[in-house]
Amino acid sequence: MRRIDILLASELSGGLAAFRHDEFDVVLHRWTDFAELPLIEGALWIFIDWVLPEMSGLELCRRLRADPLTAHAHVTMVLEEDNLEDRKRALRMGADDYMVGPLTRTALLDRVLGANIGDQDNAGIRIVAQGDLTVDVAAFQARWQGKAIPLMPNELRLLRYFIEHPGRVFSRGQLIAALGKQEPPVDERTVDVWIGRLRRALKSAGAGNPLRTVRSLGYVFDTP
Repeated sequence: MRRIDILLASELSGGLAAFRHDEFDVVLHRWTDFAELPLIEGALWIFIDWVLPEMSGLELCRRLRADPLTAHAHVTMVLEEDNLEDRKRALRMGADDYMVGPLTRTALLDRVLGANIGDQDNAGIRIVAQGDLTVDVAAFQARWQGKAIPLMPNELRLLRYFIEHPGRVFSRGQLIAALGKQEPPVDERTVDVWIGRLRRALKSAGAGNPLRTVRSLGYVFDTP
């Protein structure tokens, strides 16, 4: 199966349940904290409302194009009305296309599945690294100084997310959400199990313990 990750900057009529169509798994993320992305594992498509509580849709689009993690995403601007000048401004700011809201689940899936976005295969993200610690996204493999680190899928995905967001403290709930584990619900203490396994694997590989516990808050990946 090929995966498409969809980020939504606002609520979606029809819900956010994952969807499978032919060879595609479509995963929808409600994206409320624009400073931090969830873990993106497939081709990325972002729907942005023209007006947002925190900033304008145009400003968010500009930031996405400037961020290496989202520079290759397909961005659709959701306009409040079919206005020619708004369409031009959205495209000039970096949007790939536009549609007129309100956005519904049916309209979103029709747009995405009709565009063959899966052919992109998440081309913008291949390897993420912090020093000698790397995650090869395409090979689904972590390495320390070139040596493979054996990890379970959840621990590998968690390591990749920490590497992509160094120095940021994440609560257990945020990590569960970032890995898309909300449905069915996951006990927050499960994160402690993932962290414990990840720490042991990193230490065994000689990578030390870059994962620090922040009391009453969560965990952070420290860089040298």
